[in-house]
Amino acid sequence: MSRPEFVQSLERGLKVIRCFDAEHPRLTLSEVANRTGLTRATARRLLLTLDELGYVSSDGRHFSLTPRVLDIGYAYVSSLNVQQIAQPYLEALSEHVNESVSVTVLDEADIIYVARVPTTRIMTISLGLGSRLPAHCTSMGRVLLAELSTDELRTVLPAELTPRTERTITSRRELEAVLAEVREQGWALVDEELEIGVRSIAAPLRDSNGRAIAAMNVSTHAGRTTVAELHEHFVPALVATAQEISDAFAKR
Repeated sequence: MSRPEFVQSLERGLKVIRCFDAEHPRLTLSEVANRTGLTRATARRLLLTLDELGYVSSDGRHFSLTPRVLDIGYAYVSSLNVQQIAQPYLEALSEHVNESVSVTVLDEADIIYVARVPTTRIMTISLGLGSRLPAHCTSMGRVLLAELSTDELRTVLPAELTPRTERTITSRRELEAVLAEVREQGWALVDEELEIGVRSIAAPLRDSNGRAIAAMNVSTHAGRTTVAELHEHFVPALVATAQEISDAFAKR
């Protein structure tokens, strides 16, 4: 149940913004109404308001988002100070291991990329700031999910975990056991569960109160790096860098 202070028009306006994506960059009024579940009249008023504010543009038939929408996301990223504080450490780690290094935050059942130092592309999907991936089958997602209580996990995770490969853990009980191990050791390893050929390790980034505010990972190709090599060479470097970034966060 929503709070008495809940502003439904704001919720609907944000729903309109979120209905645009890579597969639907340009939408008609009818398409916006269908994708949001709003009436045409309501969708029209919201689109015209967003147009007036500069968040949406129109060619007379189709609507699309404008770059001003990025201001909303950038306000969050800049408030974390991730790029300002962590970027030099990410670049140093990437150069040391010669692999891509990323930072994400948890948003319900997904992780969202907020910083990234790419090297050779190893995934079929393109990742950049704002990209989303399911938390349950990613190393950074598991690091952040491991911080949640049992009740929080049940609220956040969907009833059915969608497999991304034949190796993806889809059993809630098995995932909870893996998260307990991650919680104890302080880092996570995911072996071709998100995409065949991709292995990654992740560790949490903590604030001065010890709260995990983000996670960072190193991704590599399975044909280039064995699991044993990840344990022996990559994990120590990752954990050490994560601690350096956490220490820098604590001093800000």
